[in-house]
Amino acid sequence: MTVIENLSETPSGSEVSALLNVLGGQRRHVLGILDGLDAKDLRRPVLPSGWHCLGLVQHLALDVERFWFRAVVAGDKEVIRNLTSGDEAWKVAPDVPAVDVLDRYRKEAALADAVITATPTDAALAWWPRDLFGEPHLHTLRDVLLHVITETACHAGHLDAARELIDGRRWLVLT
Repeated sequence: MTVIENLSETPSGSEVSALLNVLGGQRRHVLGILDGLDAKDLRRPVLPSGWHCLGLVQHLALDVERFWFRAVVAGDKEVIRNLTSGDEAWKVAPDVPAVDVLDRYRKEAALADAVITATPTDAALAWWPRDLFGEPHLHTLRDVLLHVITETACHAGHLDAARELIDGRRWLVLT
């Protein structure tokens, strides 16, 4: 199985559908740029900060998909109780297989999609982490979707740079 399989399909015909299609494209980019890397290269830091591709994917699963949709939009109390702090999500234990992290990203994306499709676009957020961000600067599902699209696209670009440094492969360019 390639890393880009099993991302949920999105319905068509609405603003949420359009936003989900854009987010889905960014999610596929995140997984697609990593396709073909072995477990060693997925954990290989290539920038001075020391992060690696697998850690960034785990961050996207936990701090982006799970946090913004299941905690902030849906107010899932169990997710809120179990949130990671600081840079913990970026750290992947050595005994955690790479496939588990990639599968978790797919799973969190699917769970996020369930929240998104069940929530009106203009719905107020169920929970806001004032201790992290102060007063709310996002107010609706639409705001969160736009934020997550931007963050995911930014991190997809980080992964593009990391992949090119690892083996020269570039997204959407046959090299």
